[in-house]
Amino acid sequence: MPRFAQLVMGPAGSGKSTYCSTMVQHCAAINRSVQVVNLDPAAEYFNYPLMADIRELIEVDDVMEDDSLRFGPNGGLVFCMEYFAKNFDWLEDSLGHVEDDYILFDCPGQIELYTHLPVMKHLVEQLQQWEFRVCGVFLVDSQFMVESFKFISGVLAALSAMILLEIPQINIMTKMDLLSKKAKKEIEKYLDPDMYSVIEDSANIIKSTVFKKLTKAICGLIDDYSMVRFLPYDHSDEESINIVLQHIDFAIQYGEDLEFKEPKENEEDKPATLDEYFQDQVDE
Repeated sequence: MPRFAQLVMGPAGSGKSTYCSTMVQHCAAINRSVQVVNLDPAAEYFNYPLMADIRELIEVDDVMEDDSLRFGPNGGLVFCMEYFAKNFDWLEDSLGHVEDDYILFDCPGQIELYTHLPVMKHLVEQLQQWEFRVCGVFLVDSQFMVESFKFISGVLAALSAMILLEIPQINIMTKMDLLSKKAKKEIEKYLDPDMYSVIEDSANIIKSTVFKKLTKAICGLIDDYSMVRFLPYDHSDEESINIVLQHIDFAIQYGEDLEFKEPKENEEDKPATLDEYFQDQVDE
């Protein structure tokens, strides 16, 4: 029997731990078992139980306080993750061998782990050897995606993780409940973006001809291959949580023996506007 895993990724402050907490509560409400493993050696607090915690193996503070190493916060975290990659047997022992496991891995936010360092790639390969079907869940804070040039940066970060890990990936805009009504309308065009429109939006911001050409090339690549799209995520809206979970489950074929159905296409599944999607929050 296969086992299932979400790698919950994204920049610091994008809402990874909140996502894990909300998903655990949602799954408990629908009588579904989900466990969480913390892979952030710099984490401080969790409001949900952990199946395993990397801090039992190594902590950033201990590395930074070691006089022979003298690492800063980022260097210390990279050292911790490389040490973790050499000790996957600890993770294997922590996970056990229960069939049909569904585990959320709450990952660190340092972007270098998803661009050029091999640690997360090795983790994915190890999980697959343990018969896990793995889906990447990449979170970005919607509050920082309402401007075209910031949106392009967020897309590139998500794309870096997709290319490095080579697994199914669901990209999510978090904290939608914190946006104003105006911002919700503005961000609607970025959920399933027309990248050529993004180019036009950024035309007055980017002054350099060279960078305009680079931006056009990047947007063209993303648009031509339909490589990145986002789902809106409001942790206070059960329907929003359920839609995200359905897409992830389909990506890893969770419950395929239960006649699992593919999520509906955007036109059928999504309301006409985000105002309707967030109808419970029309009073701002």
